[in-house]
Amino acid sequence: MLQKAGTFVKEYSDSEIIDCLRNRQSYVVRYLSDRYLPMIKLMVSQFGGTSEDAKDIFQEGLMIMLEKIDNKEFALTCKFKTFLYCVCENLWKSVLARRQATVNYIRNRVAVDEDNDFTELMDNNLCRNIFEEAFDTLDTAGKNILKLYWVDISPREIAAKLGYTYGYVRKKKCKAQAELIMKVKIHPDYKRIMEQEESVPELNYLPHQS
Repeated sequence: MLQKAGTFVKEYSDSEIIDCLRNRQSYVVRYLSDRYLPMIKLMVSQFGGTSEDAKDIFQEGLMIMLEKIDNKEFALTCKFKTFLYCVCENLWKSVLARRQATVNYIRNRVAVDEDNDFTELMDNNLCRNIFEEAFDTLDTAGKNILKLYWVDISPREIAAKLGYTYGYVRKKKCKAQAELIMKVKIHPDYKRIMEQEESVPELNYLPHQS
């Protein structure tokens, strides 16, 4: 049993956790947060993230697990702790990949004028904000599929992880990526930069296109 503030908190077995999550018992979410959020914070911090990043990843990881658990055919093939850690680790890697891609795609695709270095106008935070604000407007399925693509998970593995068909994953990935490119292009900050720097080419790069 866990000890907290002078009291003892019930330990839940993996099967009990899954049953509670399926029944949307909020107390088990609090238990999971107390029990496992510290290890997610440690993992995220080791890769340069903040405590807030870890909380976001933990919450998103739980949402993905809820989607999986709601599938009646779902069967846990490892410890719940291990499964949750792997889901959160993949999510954090996808965040890091997106952030790096955000910085890289403009650097790699922008023609730099010798008299006016575009990289001085477009700092890393602005790159990241444009990309992430556009990404956040995608629907849940599109976001989840792109995140997994960006950490080099195959379409068949994505289909198995998310409970979709292979064909749906391929089609949704293309649609979500096209939508993301379009939303980056119409982002006010991107449009402002386009107006300021006529040499900026059409946006046509995202990580791991296939």
